[in-house]
Amino acid sequence: MNQDLSIITLVLQASLVVQLVMAGLLITSLASWTVIFGKLFGLRKIRADNEYFERDFWAGRNLNDLYADASKKAAASPMERIFASGMREFLKLRERKLTDPAALLDGARRAMRASFQREMDTIESNLSFLASVGSVSPYVGLFGTVWGIMHAFVGLSNMTQVTLATVAPGIAEALVATAIGLFAAIPAVIAYNRFARDIDRIAIQLETFIEEFSNILQRNAGQPLPAAAPAPATSSTAAAHAAPR
Repeated sequence: MNQDLSIITLVLQASLVVQLVMAGLLITSLASWTVIFGKLFGLRKIRADNEYFERDFWAGRNLNDLYADASKKAAASPMERIFASGMREFLKLRERKLTDPAALLDGARRAMRASFQREMDTIESNLSFLASVGSVSPYVGLFGTVWGIMHAFVGLSNMTQVTLATVAPGIAEALVATAIGLFAAIPAVIAYNRFARDIDRIAIQLETFIEEFSNILQRNAGQPLPAAAPAPATSSTAAAHAAPR
């Protein structure tokens, strides 16, 4: 029983089908970790950008100034893009001499809801990949294990004397596939649950902002929005030009 049962040796001695399964699971695991780190830093940046814009929004700045800044930014936050879409539609309807406050608000809300759906589709990208890895990888590893055990028993059928020393290597080779499948699945499941919770919080934050901004637009629907304050402007001038909230 002096056989080398290290992981590397077991992988190298496994059958071709089991080796292919292991290689596929390892590649899937690497892809999963890439998605995990990318999503982790991406969601952290989205939360920080949303919080920065929300603080700027509630600081009392002129709505037209905020809209102008949001339109110029190449990498605006999701909340900022939702604000810009609602504001854009609101101003377009005002330019068409639409005076019905309900129609103005309804058009702005539809634009913001459409932008919200686009943002959520982007934020949730690759989340289904983690769910698939977490649910499928154990079964793929189990397939490799079953195949490896079948291959091991076929080899044992040609032996006249079977001992534990002859059975153990073949079974160990097969079980490595299940271990790699679990290694790929467990982090993916944990990450999926964490990201799903974080994305739900972001969605609630964005929906809350849509409702709050809709209330502001409703209060301003019956009166003209103030023009953007010229730059530079003193603090008293900026306060005089601030849109009523």
